[in-house]
Amino acid sequence: MARATTSSTFAQTGRQFETTARTALRRPWMERLARAGYAARGAVYALVGFLAVETAFGARSRPTDTRGALQEMAGRSTALLWAVAIGLAGYALWRIVQGLLNPEHKPNDLKGLAHRVGRIGSGLIYGGLAWAAVRIALGARDAGAGGGHAYQAWTAKLMSEPFGRWLVAAVGIGVIAGGLFQIRRGWTERFKKEIRLQEMDETERKVALNSGKLGLIARGVVFLISGWFLIQAALRFDPSQARGLGGALTALAGQPHGTILLALVAVGLIAFGAYSILLARYGRIVI
Repeated sequence: MARATTSSTFAQTGRQFETTARTALRRPWMERLARAGYAARGAVYALVGFLAVETAFGARSRPTDTRGALQEMAGRSTALLWAVAIGLAGYALWRIVQGLLNPEHKPNDLKGLAHRVGRIGSGLIYGGLAWAAVRIALGARDAGAGGGHAYQAWTAKLMSEPFGRWLVAAVGIGVIAGGLFQIRRGWTERFKKEIRLQEMDETERKVALNSGKLGLIARGVVFLISGWFLIQAALRFDPSQARGLGGALTALAGQPHGTILLALVAVGLIAFGAYSILLARYGRIVI
């Protein structure tokens, strides 16, 4: 009897929490946070792209990742960095809530569940990036450096767990699948449903379509490279093989005609940043 009462209490608490969360979702501030998040994401990716362009033309020794971009941002404007941190935190919250409460009404099949898990994973990643931005703004010297080392440390920790190598390989396959999905969305222009094209003028529509297509394909290429390195790390039982965004761009630069390849992907990342910033104004926010 007591056990049934406890279960009923937990169920009632869960329903109350869900009702409160759904009510909060419908508040205007949630949409504003989501839009601020798109703008913040766009600023970070655009800066990563610009820094990669500088690398391609010899002005920098190597490209950097999102945390390195935040560090670069801190040297130019702390106020901007705080704004980006708030935006990234808002984006993270929105994605996690989307995954948990499913306002997009995704079906409860494997595809729908994978979509929701992806939303939560995206939220956690951007939440970590928001925390890094806060630490950089507060003066932590190690917060923006060594993004690749953090990626390798995470891989090493996962490998230390039972069946760790297989988990790392599975994550690598998942990242590659995500990259192919990004490329497909860009190539087929499926991303158009995310943006209110009817509210744009002709110039804005062209920018949105071109930047979305190029940006998603470039981001997908980076995902493919990162996923491949994760699989290599698992096969060789060597966490140092794992590489994030900065490492993927560095690997790209080391290929034959690497300068051209890096420049093309860098321009694509700038385009992805521009597309994200357009989403901040014209994106369809599902809450």
